[in-house]
Parts: sequence; structure tokens; C-alpha cells
Amino acid sequence: MKILMVSEDLPGLQLGGLGKHVVTLANALLAHGHAVDVLGRRAGVPGCCGLHGRFIGAIELAHPNWKESQLACFNPLKRPWLARALARVIERHAPGYDVVHYHGHLPLVGAYIARSCPFVQTRHDQGSECLIHLRFRHSGVCDSLAARACAGCIGNRSGNTSNHMAGNDFSHPPDDVDGRACGKPAARPVGALRQAISAFAVDGYRDRTAAAFARHKTVFVSDFLRRRFARARPGADLQRTRVIPNVVDLARLPIDGTPQPGHIVLAGRIDTGKGFAEFLAAAAGRLAPGSRVSIVGDGPQRAALAQRHASAQIAFTGWQDYAATVALTAQAQLCIVPSVCEEACSTTVLEALALGRPCLALARGGTPELLRYQRYPDQLQLVPDMPALVAAIAPMLAAPPRDFDRAAPFGADVQQVLPQLLDWYAA
Repeated sequence: MKILMVSEDLPGLQLGGLGKHVVTLANALLAHGHAVDVLGRRAGVPGCCGLHGRFIGAIELAHPNWKESQLACFNPLKRPWLARALARVIERHAPGYDVVHYHGHLPLVGAYIARSCPFVQTRHDQGSECLIHLRFRHSGVCDSLAARACAGCIGNRSGNTSNHMAGNDFSHPPDDVDGRACGKPAARPVGALRQAISAFAVDGYRDRTAAAFARHKTVFVSDFLRRRFARARPGADLQRTRVIPNVVDLARLPIDGTPQPGHIVLAGRIDTGKGFAEFLAAAAGRLAPGSRVSIVGDGPQRAALAQRHASAQIAFTGWQDYAATVALTAQAQLCIVPSVCEEACSTTVLEALALGRPCLALARGGTPELLRYQRYPDQLQLVPDMPALVAAIAPMLAAPPRDFDRAAPFGADVQQVLPQLLDWYAA
């Protein structure tokens, strides 16, 4: 097959889970004899991602200042405008490909792609119904379905904090070190007019996204994501959707890793909802003597958290490339994924499971679905809240290492998942 992968997250020096997923899939498809090109941002260094195939830098969505922060409401015109612009770029490059597979942050783009285009998209987060993609506000999971309630999530957006489309405002709003939500109260009161405008924007966004899902094939990386969208839009036609999980490339993981006693590894973007601030606050003074914590990653909260918590027992390594990160994971006696938001399908959890490392996380979002990928019973332990997570550390460190068959197939290995994706392409 001739396949065009599309993502506005590529290229990037520090790839998140979505970007890594695209590169892993593209390289695996190439290795299986398919012709794969990747369409990404015009800016950036194409060779930095580890991509083996041809890169096409053509996405350049410069746009006017939409002033959502200043107006304290979501602009109904903004995301449809961006989606149409991206659709035009995709359709210019689509001819000649058997599949055009989009991994990005504008789920409604499919509503502007011609039905004749062999378009597929993968949804990696809750951006199908949530305009900040996270469904997290005031330090907790947002469970509201009312579009008017979204007006409170636009305030205090002073800049971009992720590497999603730098300069093009696809990223989440910034936040403070205490882990307050993206959707903290707006700088100015949210009156009835702003609520009405934001509600109109959110309802339109969700309706166009539903139209995109009805028009073209969609992959959700967890059933949790599909259920959440169905809850927000009960009448949506989801017959053209499937659940296919995130993947890891087992061949790229260390064959043998000797766990170091007492070594705890947390890896990820140190940002709102990821739980690093909450974990460090809850664990202060409660870590067992002899244990040490490595926090691997970068993000807007890193500097302040390091200043507050770095010690002989807690080290902030900063950003590490993929090989170094999984090597540290392989050396851990325990991996912790402290996300307080609802992760869709955590690649960090999958990597820990693939390596045979015990893993501890909150029972939220799509994480319970990852129990099916355990290498042995109780490898992934899920707890209800942060105090319970901290309390579970000592018993897990005290447990002896578990043996498992390293040669046994791993369900989320790209080689295991690829046939599901190819079947969906051809369906």
C-alpha cells in the first residue's frame, strides 16, 4: 500500500506520545514493504524524529490572532478555519495514496475532506469533545457535558506550553506549579454573553467532529475515548470507528534490564494533569529510606518542581531521548505514571509493561484497559487516588522480582497491532 501519514506534531526534537506513535507506525509499515511518506510541518528538522521514510514539510497554518484569551471566550470561527486550511493541505498531497492517515489535534478536519479521499484519523486524546483536549479543570477531571460550562476554560491563556504546532495554538493553555487545571477561572468574569459564544463554539466543534467521524474512518486508541465522545454526542454515528491501541516497538526496547533496588522512575511531560506536582506533594516525607526517584522529562512545571523537591532522593534528569528513557525504565524496580487526568492510552504504561517492570497508576481514563497487556498478574496496579498511590509504593518495592517469558508476544507491540490497522485500512 502507499500510505501518507499526517501530523502537525512532526518534526519535533521532543516528541510526545502522539508523535512517537506516528514514527513507530510509519517505520513498521516501511519495514513490512509498504510505501510510507509523512506530511508534517514546514518548519523543523525532518531527520530528528527517527523517521526512516520520506518527510514532506508542507503544513504551515499561520493565522491571525484570534484573541480568545483577551475576549475570554472560545471563537466559533477559529477551529473550523484551521481545519479547512489543514484539509486543503491534505487534499493537495492525497492523490496517489491508498490511505491518508491523520494523527493530530483537529478531529473536525475530516468534515472538510472529500468523501472520495481514503482518509483515516486516529484520536489520541479527549480533543474530540474538549477544546483544551484534556477535560481537566480546577485540579480535577471535568465531567460536565454542558457546552456553556466550557467558557470557564478559556481564561488566562498567555502562551503555548507544548510542542504541538508551535505558534499555531494547538497546544494546551499554561498553568502553575501547583497543578491547577488548564481550565482555571478566566481573568475576567465569564458573563452570559461569553458563555453563549463559547457554547456556540463548542457545540459547533462537536457537531463537525461527529460529521467527520460519520464521513471517514476513525481509530480511537481506547474504548474510553469512544465512550466519552458518545456521551458528549449521544446521536453521533460511530459505525465507522474502531479501537486500536497505541503501540510500542518491542524490538527497540532493551532485551535485558537489571532492576536497581529501590529505583522508582516517572517519565513524561511535566505539565498540568500529568500528576507530577501532586505526586511529589503527596510523597513528601513518605518515601522509604533507600529508595530514589528519577523524574525523566521536561515541561512548564519542571523548574519550579525541581527547585521545591530535588534532593539526594529525588532527581530531575530533564528531557532524555527515547533510548535513554526506556533504558532508565528497564533499570527501575518500579515505574509510576502519576497522571491525575484521564489518560487515553498511556505509552509510558505500555513501555513499562513490555519491559516487565511493575507499574503503578491511577484507575482513570483508558488506563484500566491496559490491564490486558500485563506480562504477569498484578504487574499493573491501579489505585483510586494519589494518597493510595503513595501508600502502594512500599509494598510494591518489597515484592520480589517476577519472572516472565520475554519472548512471548506483547499485545501492544507494533508487530501485533499492525495487522489490525491494515485490516481497517482495507475494510
